[in-house]
Amino acid sequence: MEGRYILCISHDILLEYEEIIARHTSPVLAQAVTDALLDLPNVEMITRYYHWNLIAVDPDDNKFVDCAIAARALFLVSEDRHFDVLKHVDFPKLAVIRLADFWEELQKRAV
Repeated sequence: MEGRYILCISHDILLEYEEIIARHTSPVLAQAVTDALLDLPNVEMITRYYHWNLIAVDPDDNKFVDCAIAARALFLVSEDRHFDVLKHVDFPKLAVIRLADFWEELQKRAV
């Protein structure tokens, strides 16, 4: 809300969010949450045109990598260790940071 970052999502990511929220609450609430996400000024819908397939262990995670690359994101925030494989990928280069590191980054931008 303070504009310290832009959250980039793709259609596939939004569908996954909706599915998980619906599983834990209700489909109506899940739809409301995803609609609210799209209305936020710091959320950007990204269309990915290429599938890099960089994560073989959990191919479903590739949607996040592809979105981050298409968005030219500074980094991808995740606690999922499947993304550690990206440390060994020379191209396309994508930094993955943990939530605590993201929090630190936000604190730097608070000034």
